[in-house]
Amino acid sequence: MTVTLVQNAPRLNRTNLESCETLAAAYAGRNDVIVFPELALNGYLLQDKVYEDAWTLPELEPLAKASLACDIVVGAALKENGRTYNTACYFSGGELRHVHRKLHLPNYGMFEEARYFFKGNRIEAFDTAFGRSVMLVCEDLWRAQTMADVAALKPEFVYVIANSPARGFEEEGLAIEGQWDALLKSLAQLANAYVVFVNRVGFEDGLGFWGGSRVITPRGGIERRLPLFDEAVETVTPDHRLHDVEKWLAKID
Repeated sequence: MTVTLVQNAPRLNRTNLESCETLAAAYAGRNDVIVFPELALNGYLLQDKVYEDAWTLPELEPLAKASLACDIVVGAALKENGRTYNTACYFSGGELRHVHRKLHLPNYGMFEEARYFFKGNRIEAFDTAFGRSVMLVCEDLWRAQTMADVAALKPEFVYVIANSPARGFEEEGLAIEGQWDALLKSLAQLANAYVVFVNRVGFEDGLGFWGGSRVITPRGGIERRLPLFDEAVETVTPDHRLHDVEKWLAKID
């Protein structure tokens, strides 16, 4: 299995759909799953624009068709039954396989998500050709209960997509990166799963996003880390032989 991490800077409009479709097609012969950030189809600071820019499922048919060549994980503002959700969508085999609706909507400081989105109500696992999977969106991971819920589902892969702004510039590095790294490694170890984290870059209305996307092994090691602040697209091949050994070690720990 190969996974392509797309650490890009989505525009604050609907042209992102075409960009994602084009990139998915370009990597179709070179990877099995391509992963885009949170709200990759919309941009982050939608505010009142969310009501006109949110997508309906029929409008995402181009991504469904593109998933005939490779699976696609993408973040989108999605309209369902008169409500708008911040979602992670998994397309595979020409269809939408699973939707995760963001459970925890930050509404403090620079964040106002609860003003514009409805929240989801559960985390579910779903089967893919590459293993049992779970998806989370950004703030979802910043809850101890999320860790427990994901671990109980026994996934092989957890996809975490994010729009995390840069904050906490310190001499030893970016504080927010260290906090995310600790959470991602804890999740990987507790769930005994590979964790694929994709965070956007770029700027919106003074907010700068730090990137630093990465793949974490089930034992908490970093298999690949993308650069801070710069756009990057990288393909990673998780070492399944290592995963088999780690699952065996977990049983005897």
